[in-house]
Amino acid sequence: MGTEATEPAESEERQPTLTVDELAARAGVTVRTIRFYGTRGLLPPPVIGPRRVGHYGPEHLSRLALIEELQHQGMTLAAIERYVEQLPPDLSAHDLAIHRALVATWAPDAPEEMSRAELERRAGRALGDEDVDRLAAMDVVARTGAGDTFRVDPGLLRLGLRLLDVPIAHETILASRTVLVEHTRSAAQELTRLFRDEVWGPYRERESDPEHVAAMKSLSAHMQPLVVQALVTAFQRSLKEELRAAFRAE
Repeated sequence: MGTEATEPAESEERQPTLTVDELAARAGVTVRTIRFYGTRGLLPPPVIGPRRVGHYGPEHLSRLALIEELQHQGMTLAAIERYVEQLPPDLSAHDLAIHRALVATWAPDAPEEMSRAELERRAGRALGDEDVDRLAAMDVVARTGAGDTFRVDPGLLRLGLRLLDVPIAHETILASRTVLVEHTRSAAQELTRLFRDEVWGPYRERESDPEHVAAMKSLSAHMQPLVVQALVTAFQRSLKEELRAAFRAE
């Protein structure tokens, strides 16, 4: 783990273009943190280019965002390592973003206030007024009324920036977001009901059993990432099946 790779990424999406300093700036972490994660196997090694300079791609940025979200959920480094080890090794930046977005639904990030310059630094690109308007329509940013200062949802920022370049009408993106919010809320309600009736109820009846209490504490600590992984897997399989069926019928 932590061994540097020399083979270039095959797809454009995974093409490494960021130096370690640029990756650290985009992710909001230190270079030392990136090096440390690499030694622990949490980040794949960079691709080595000319002059032995390591280059990182979108999948590194998405993986750092996922690690950050798991930390927000209170997971220890050892627990994060176990979680990451269970992920398929060839996950794309898009797949990692799905994981991160689903993890984030358990505890949304607190909004951050930042200037346009800081917002563009985090975005890694210049943002015109139209870009900002689209991000605002997706509830990623909100104007504070104090000049060029914005209230930013860090949990949605990376996803919103990716959607700026998607060749789909903005109205379609917003409609898709509505569908996802409605259906994920419904799933969350059903899972909560199931947990309350089938798990929490019996637990309350056996509070005097120390072994049962310990088991419930362990379940509580691991339930969120387990449910997230189950949701990601089920959604990805269902979406593939639906898309395959839809385009086969054309």
